[in-house]
Amino acid sequence: MEKIEAAIKFHGHLGPYLILGILAGEFALKKIKAKKHFGLEVRVFGANQRPKSCLIDGLQLSTGATFGKGNIYKLAGKRIKILIRNLKNDRKLEISFQPQLVKILDALKGHEDSENFARKLLKMNSKDLFQIKEQ
Repeated sequence: MEKIEAAIKFHGHLGPYLILGILAGEFALKKIKAKKHFGLEVRVFGANQRPKSCLIDGLQLSTGATFGKGNIYKLAGKRIKILIRNLKNDRKLEISFQPQLVKILDALKGHEDSENFARKLLKMNSKDLFQIKEQ
């Protein structure tokens, strides 16, 4: 839980999109065998407004890709989609949210509801959260 406390300190509060960014980034790095910080590129679609944009902070923390280094990009999109590429072996992964997860996220009311669901996300299986396409 130390990493979650650090994420909350960085981001300012606990929320589901922050946690989903952390989980998606960690999953992707393992899957494409990328090292954190350098040698990767992250493209995030559809996370232009809060609370969805909180996803980007989670991705920065989990992947080490940052706007300062220029290896994370925020792009327009109708739905959230994350593309992560290992620049060393050109392995790519596309991550989007499971439809049932999107429904739950859209139904959350208020900060307490969101915080409680964020904690539940930490115990969920990635198959229940993400749709994955290897490219």
